[in-house]
Amino acid sequence: MTDLIQDAARQVWRHLLSVHLFAPIVFLLLGIFIMTGCRDDHAEPPVAPLRPVKTVIAPAFSHDASLSLTGEVHAHQEVALAFRLDGRVIRRTVELGDSVTAGQPLATLEDNSARNQLSSARADLESARAAERVAALNLHRMRLLMPGGAIARSQLDSAQADFQSAQSRRLSSEAALKNAQDTLSWTQLRAPSSGRITAVNLQPGQVVSAGQSVMTLAAGDTRDAVFDLAEPSLIRPDNRMPLNIALLSDPGVQVSGSVRDISPQADPQTRTWRLRVTLNNPPATMALGATVMLSLPDGQPPVIALPASALTRAGEKPALWVVDRATRRLQLRPVVMTRFTAEQIFISTGIQPGETVVTAGVSTLQPGEQVALSQEAP
Repeated sequence: MTDLIQDAARQVWRHLLSVHLFAPIVFLLLGIFIMTGCRDDHAEPPVAPLRPVKTVIAPAFSHDASLSLTGEVHAHQEVALAFRLDGRVIRRTVELGDSVTAGQPLATLEDNSARNQLSSARADLESARAAERVAALNLHRMRLLMPGGAIARSQLDSAQADFQSAQSRRLSSEAALKNAQDTLSWTQLRAPSSGRITAVNLQPGQVVSAGQSVMTLAAGDTRDAVFDLAEPSLIRPDNRMPLNIALLSDPGVQVSGSVRDISPQADPQTRTWRLRVTLNNPPATMALGATVMLSLPDGQPPVIALPASALTRAGEKPALWVVDRATRRLQLRPVVMTRFTAEQIFISTGIQPGETVVTAGVSTLQPGEQVALSQEAP
């Protein structure tokens, strides 16, 4: 039986091979099998294209004799005003921008409790004074009776002690009355000096805490121009040379100023140093909050001007991405920046003229990365 099945299979196979359409299919499958077996599984993947970057050639060093900074006019002395008590505000007598004089009431707290304390202190003082008068009369009487032997020595000593106790109570009551008077006076916020109100943070009906800043007073008429320095070495704190300050909206309005102070530490957010310049007899147009310009003196170090988009960081220091033109690989180069604007940065050290600097996409680059230069100076 098995031999019959094998003979039948052979006849079927011969019949299929004899069919003209089946032969090409067999040879096609055989070719695919051969090509699959000869595939190289260790072939290298295609090389990824280099990332194109936008660059600029660093220009030559130049002296920026017209270096200027933009700042704002502030009060020479700004005082934060606050109540010395907790309470609810019932009255505010000034508005933002008002001029005030020393001692002028600015706001008032609800004072019912303070007045009750004052009345109680006055009554206690009257009681203490009456007790002191009685003790004094009794002591005087005992002193008159003592020489004749009408009283014992112990009675005189007791009268002396009662008088001293009454006297101490009267002094304590006087101090309590003074404290109650002070507490009542503290329900009114008064201007410590003449000036102008530059901030108001309270409304009638508002409940405030002791020490909470509710107003800001620009004391006096002296004004400062405040600037942010990208490099503190631009101006020395002991510089005695007059500085020229001009109004931004009208550069013809100018005034001289002297360095008041430079902050010893950079601001943690902006990484700049605060410069305050005291203005000498500023005109009325240089009001508080006005924008002014400061022209720095000549003799500043030469700088290289680059687009602001090229700036990045190396740790806590400003840096630039520099391309090695031979290998097209990136280097992260720390630099010293003297100042900056919205469009440009000015570098004093850390880069040389003719070097290629990346000006776009600096936040996504890596040191040693090979790039393609999409924009080069000839």
